Amino acid sequence: MSHDYRKNPQALAALTADQYRVTQEDGTEPAFHNAYWDNHEPGIYVDVVSGAPLFSSLDKYDSGTGWPSFTRPISDDAVSTRTDRSLWMKRTEVRSAYADSHLGHLFDDGPRSEGGKRYCMNSASLRFIPVAELDEQGYGEYRRLFETTDSSDTTQENAS
Repeated sequence: MSHDYRKNPQALAALTADQYRVTQEDGTEPAFHNAYWDNHEPGIYVDVVSGAPLFSSLDKYDSGTGWPSFTRPISDDAVSTRTDRSLWMKRTEVRSAYADSHLGHLFDDGPRSEGGKRYCMNSASLRFIPVAELDEQGYGEYRRLFETTDSSDTTQENAS
């Protein structure tokens, strides 16, 4: 199934003021006062502008920063990075690959066991799709990420 994940005027017009400020003006939302920093539900996070899949809850962790943090994107081509020299420092900015939405920043202080990366994202740049809604919202191909491949788990549960 082919998807058009480009930015368009209708998508931009549907954004809230905060979503627009973050995604189009490279803004940042307050730590601990955003929609997904403490979300633990299984599902995927997509670009609020284009709907492009960006991150999986399977790669989300509590970084203690107050923003949703991930160890990796959902696919290698989901995001792009570039040098950000704003705020008198050098950082790595993360943008959505298709719509060029500002998402957040990439740091090298993530869990070492997962590669050491921390994709620190703004909730305002994301829309969460719970696993139970993946099919109905057109993201059924990502359901496989949440299915266990070990049938012994199911067998063990049924035996108890």
